[in-house]
Amino acid sequence: MGRLPSRFEARPCEKGGDVVAGKARPTTLQSIADRLGLHVSTVSRVLNGSTGDGGRAASSRTAQRIRELAHDLGYRPNPYATSLRTQRSNLIGVLVPRLSDPVLAFIYEGVEDAATDHGLSTFVTNTQDDARIQEARTNMALDRRVDGLIFADGREDTGLLDRISAQEIPFVLVNRHVGDHPAITCDNRLGGRLVAEHFLERGYENVAVIAGPSYASTAVDRTAGFTARYEEAGITIPESMVVESAFDTAGGRRAAERILRGRTAPIAIFAVNDFAAIGAAGCARDHGLMVGTDIAIAGFNDTPLAPELPVPLTSVRTPVHEMGRGAVEMLVRLLAGNTAESRLLPPALVIRESSLLD
Repeated sequence: MGRLPSRFEARPCEKGGDVVAGKARPTTLQSIADRLGLHVSTVSRVLNGSTGDGGRAASSRTAQRIRELAHDLGYRPNPYATSLRTQRSNLIGVLVPRLSDPVLAFIYEGVEDAATDHGLSTFVTNTQDDARIQEARTNMALDRRVDGLIFADGREDTGLLDRISAQEIPFVLVNRHVGDHPAITCDNRLGGRLVAEHFLERGYENVAVIAGPSYASTAVDRTAGFTARYEEAGITIPESMVVESAFDTAGGRRAAERILRGRTAPIAIFAVNDFAAIGAAGCARDHGLMVGTDIAIAGFNDTPLAPELPVPLTSVRTPVHEMGRGAVEMLVRLLAGNTAESRLLPPALVIRESSLLD
């Protein structure tokens, strides 16, 4: 067969591989090895970050040459081939109640940042904090052959996590904890306690709590920390002044309505979530009360909206980005066959005008 005309000669492509018969062919590990006169296994160890026996993949000079050529040729690993070879997908599924919540969005940013550092990919799915949807979305993630799962929507009222654990599927929890499963959370009891100490220092004895849903450890722990500190001060908060609610403005408004329609309106309200606190503030306004003048209100999570409200909201700041990163680090330990210990991260109270009555 005669030689191809010069315009069809094989030549390096600036990016994306070699050109053969006028068509771009993806750069492969073998083609990089051939150009450098190396064994393909050496190139694979350098570009895939694995040495097999724990030794170096190649000398620093050789590794640099390999990476430079791979970059120049626009080499991209084939995730499907890698998955077949390693039996790993390098994919993590993240389940959240709703990513429209800025707290969960910031947590996911931390997850994504840390996953990238470890060469992992992530995807996120919303469960609407509904047990049936959570189970369906968990099964969907497992069908995608994820290496592990991160649950930001752990619930105390289902056995889903116990069943996942029994199947030996690696997972961790973030933001909430359930049972003895590995979790990274803010110290929510301490956060509730910090609000109580602030209220007590201001002399607020007649107080109420918008407690959130009982299936969420965040709600339970924040409420428990707050009420326990009042007990220590010799003040028992009546059951009628502790009202469960959803983690949104509508839930906070409904809970505040029950509280403010009681026989004795409180001087201060602690809502275990900023959005519930905002709903409570709206309800207080409708009752003719001015937040920061007639009634004190504090929230939790210190969302970006908190300092921008007409009356800036006192709130407990949580290390959301650090929680997200920590969840990935814990999961990576589990994927490597190690154990992972649950962690509590410290909160900080940010005091603003909403809780400073004259």
